[in-house]
Amino acid sequence: MDKQLTASTTGSAGKNLRKALLALAITAGTLQAATAQTKTTDTNTPLHAMQPDYITPYGKTTVEDITKVLQRVHGYLDATTPARMLDKNGKAITDLKKLNNESTLEQGDFRLTSYEWGVTYAGMLLAGEATGDKRYTNYTTQRLNFLADAAPFYQNELKKKPDAKGPLRQMLAPHALDDAGAMAAAMIKASRSGATKTNLRPIIDNYMDYISNKEFRLPDGTLARNRPLPNTLWLDDLFMSVPALAQMGKLTNDNRYYDDAVKQVLQYSDRMFNKEKGLYMHGWVQGMEPHPQFHWARANGWAVMTLVELLDVLPKEHAGYQKVQAQLQAHVQGLAMYQSGEGFWHQLLDRNDSYLETSATAIYAYAIARAINQGWLDKQAYGPMVLLAWNAVSTKVNDKGQVEGTCVGTGMGFDPAFYYYRPINVYAAHGYGPVLLAGAEMINLLKGNKFEMNDSSVQFSSTAK
Repeated sequence: MDKQLTASTTGSAGKNLRKALLALAITAGTLQAATAQTKTTDTNTPLHAMQPDYITPYGKTTVEDITKVLQRVHGYLDATTPARMLDKNGKAITDLKKLNNESTLEQGDFRLTSYEWGVTYAGMLLAGEATGDKRYTNYTTQRLNFLADAAPFYQNELKKKPDAKGPLRQMLAPHALDDAGAMAAAMIKASRSGATKTNLRPIIDNYMDYISNKEFRLPDGTLARNRPLPNTLWLDDLFMSVPALAQMGKLTNDNRYYDDAVKQVLQYSDRMFNKEKGLYMHGWVQGMEPHPQFHWARANGWAVMTLVELLDVLPKEHAGYQKVQAQLQAHVQGLAMYQSGEGFWHQLLDRNDSYLETSATAIYAYAIARAINQGWLDKQAYGPMVLLAWNAVSTKVNDKGQVEGTCVGTGMGFDPAFYYYRPINVYAAHGYGPVLLAGAEMINLLKGNKFEMNDSSVQFSSTAK
């Protein structure tokens, strides 16, 4: 009896197992058939239309998108760069005619008289023009008015004691092009706009006297430094001098300033521009042979922005106009060859294992967009890459309005490690002005031009919007 029961049970279980296995086989076959029917192939899907998994936003940029980024940057800077003098008890001084030697400048996240902030003031002015939002313009005019109103007291102190330390010494007693050029250019732009209430001309004249008459020059008149080695050219110094010279030419109608500006561009380019790569070296030292070529991104940014700033005001009939425009076109053609797939440029432009850097990318976005808008560059050739560059930069503006991924201030080096390992920091002031300039000029570009997607790629129309 027990044996019969066991056999019967075993037989029943076997039948059930066989049924279950058969059901699984049928299900698997059905799934396999369904998969075969829905599989993406060249015959059932237009594969060229598949959407890539872009790291950087691609092809969807609007004026509204850019404006939101600029608003975040403005909000952060307006809150963290106060323009106030404090008394010895830390209270705000409302009457700047009552300043004394115990007065101090209220500290914020950034210095109000640095060359980086000269770029920021210019960026705010341009953002105000592009958006029609007076908050940007007011940021610059309020701070420049404040500096000009505070200047007389400290100027008198310097007359009494030339080595006196004070919060405005960098502005009133410049000792390097870094101290003078970018601030002078911004002040002239603000003065020409008519937005400033205080007369900035005494400060402007002081800056220009330093650039034109006091900065060290080589025998042929090229602006130079004696660090880190004697008779050294820093590519950065093109921007620390030429835009101010050009703006002063515009302000005064004195061709001497234009002539000097053009001379600097051509003589720097003759020594430092690598025609094969379309890039500038960072530094050139007289007497050094060969010249080590480190194509630092931000220095190339200062150079390309210099060319644009000069062409902005240089009379077209000037003998150097066509040469400067040709140099701009050659440089941008070189830069275009080194843009990364993410839209950024590398810290060392021709070394892809160096990190991707924000401030240089923002400068290129501004300069190339402005050159397109002014008709110096072909928008169909360069519009897509500059749009990608801005989209990359926009990903580096965090929710607070801080600019991430910016290399800190950098001297000159003659080995790659120096550039590869420069730190990045949200308090590197070099990133903020370029982001404002880039965003403003991209707004102008999108307002005046139309782009569309064609076979999934960005294409700019040959006609105006």
